Amino acid sequence: MSATSPAATAVARPADLIIAIALALLLGLQPVSTDLYLPALPGIKTELGASMVATQQTMAALLLAFGFGQLVWGPVADRFGRRPVLLVSLSAYLLSSLAAAAAADIQALILTRIVQGAAMSGAVVVARAMVRDLYQPSEGMRIMSLGMSGLGLIALSSPLLGGLVTGWFGWRASFVTIALIVLGALLFVALRLPETIRERNPHALQPGPLLQGWARILRHPTFLGWSGLTAATYGGLFLFLSGSSFVYMQVLGLSATQYGLALCSSSVAYLAGTVVCRRWLVRHGPTGAVRRAALISLAGGLSMAALALAGVQTVWAVLLPQLAYAFGHGTHQPCGQAGVVGPFPQQAGMASALSGFILAATAFLLGQWLGGALDGTTRPLACGVGAASVAVALIGWTAVQRHGLPTEKNA
Repeated sequence: MSATSPAATAVARPADLIIAIALALLLGLQPVSTDLYLPALPGIKTELGASMVATQQTMAALLLAFGFGQLVWGPVADRFGRRPVLLVSLSAYLLSSLAAAAAADIQALILTRIVQGAAMSGAVVVARAMVRDLYQPSEGMRIMSLGMSGLGLIALSSPLLGGLVTGWFGWRASFVTIALIVLGALLFVALRLPETIRERNPHALQPGPLLQGWARILRHPTFLGWSGLTAATYGGLFLFLSGSSFVYMQVLGLSATQYGLALCSSSVAYLAGTVVCRRWLVRHGPTGAVRRAALISLAGGLSMAALALAGVQTVWAVLLPQLAYAFGHGTHQPCGQAGVVGPFPQQAGMASALSGFILAATAFLLGQWLGGALDGTTRPLACGVGAASVAVALIGWTAVQRHGLPTEKNA
């Protein structure tokens, strides 16, 4: 018996389809938590009499709790297993969604979003960790990409569903809808998803081993490369998500339903990116896939910024560049999320948690900047996405190419 883990537990590997569905449902909580409720933001601001800053904090609070929650859930999942964390976190998410629907003021809504973010973090941490439980890194990227195609379908339907529900029944109905989706994920986990961890780590929550593990992971160049890529690409996406409802609806004059359709088109591009990602992984390997996708991300981000700075304030000047950025995101995210846990089969929960925290912290800081920078034009949003695309390209063409995965050869 090792010093860091008990005797191995025999685990039957579930079918790839079961894991892909689980990944789609669990990782899909992120677009459900953001995209589906985005059309409700103007209504929340008006009905609850909230300021722009306070309304934006309903997104920022979710993200901050999501980041810090992962630092807790990751080691807990390594210590007690994946299923217990999933069942507890999804149950908490369900209850907090119902509480959000009943919120009487903006402070209560922000509090429920904090609980939602903390609960969501457990589901997302486990989703990434269980891929490493069952697959080697390169195969894990393929499975992650397949799961993220399912996530793309969820992301595709979320803004349209949110726009329709908000338009018909008001903003509270969006949180009831979220609760119903989370209930479906909870039932799937309870009935179909087995435990995937092979060796629980009895020391995962002890301060000494925990700090040593964090230090080891944070020094690993493969982790740094992939986590930097996922943080940069999601940072640009989060800027778009957190500011797009105000830009599209208040600056460019779209209705809630039209805004939902605009977000749907971005999700279609993302879904296409995950499909192309699987083909590129076979032909070019992870680093080759990222190298190609980074060029598309950069073209999308820089063209959005250039059009905004040139004074072009139209829907197409935002939408078309965002389609390119979302397409590249469809490669960066599955490769990055599988890559960060690749070198750490015994600490997949911890590595997943640290990567998720870095991603969430980056997005939170960018969201805070955007909340104060919005000025009634498309420029702040577009320039933010443009800067994120530059970071994606620099990391994708340098750190990821140099370190990638320890056993792979660059394409």
